[in-house]
Amino acid sequence: MNRQRIILLFVMLWCVIGLSAQNADVNMLKTINGWHVHGLSRTLSVSGVVLPIGVPTAMGIYALIKKDRPLLKDAIYIGTSVIEAVGLTYAVKHVAGRERPFVKYPNKIHPYGAPAIDSPSFPSNHTATAFSLATSLSITYPRWYVIAPSAVWACGVGFARMNQGVHYPTDVLAGAAVGVGCAFANVYINRWLNRVLFGE
Repeated sequence: MNRQRIILLFVMLWCVIGLSAQNADVNMLKTINGWHVHGLSRTLSVSGVVLPIGVPTAMGIYALIKKDRPLLKDAIYIGTSVIEAVGLTYAVKHVAGRERPFVKYPNKIHPYGAPAIDSPSFPSNHTATAFSLATSLSITYPRWYVIAPSAVWACGVGFARMNQGVHYPTDVLAGAAVGVGCAFANVYINRWLNRVLFGE
């Protein structure tokens, strides 16, 4: 088989795999979108914005009041992990430019509490910030009673975004990967930041 035929075969195989993956993505989303837990999903979605901002902010304010330097460092680490996740997801969103599922498939996916139609879908920012918060909290306080509820909550936020019809499963998986990745990368970034802020 000559090289042109091999290349053509790979291109065709890639198209078939991509199409079947897209169909699986839409079909899974359609199932999740049909589950009637939209009130819970709305609450979880809101918490995916409020908690990633509120938790490190509250920690930082309390640390400043009490003059608790270790707690302040933890607050800065957690807060900057979330900020990095937000920045990275917004950058990728506008490069990828993926349409929201309820826009692309209006006959299959119903939006509940939908964002602006022109807001890109990939990756999920709510999921990224939730997983960034959950992972950075778990790294900072490695206790089961921090790790387990954080993980369940972050997964709940990802589920909520699909149940609301505003993200594909692949958007949520990518958002989770960004959030976890930012939390781990920020362990090393914050070593430099601690030297700048605290001279350590």
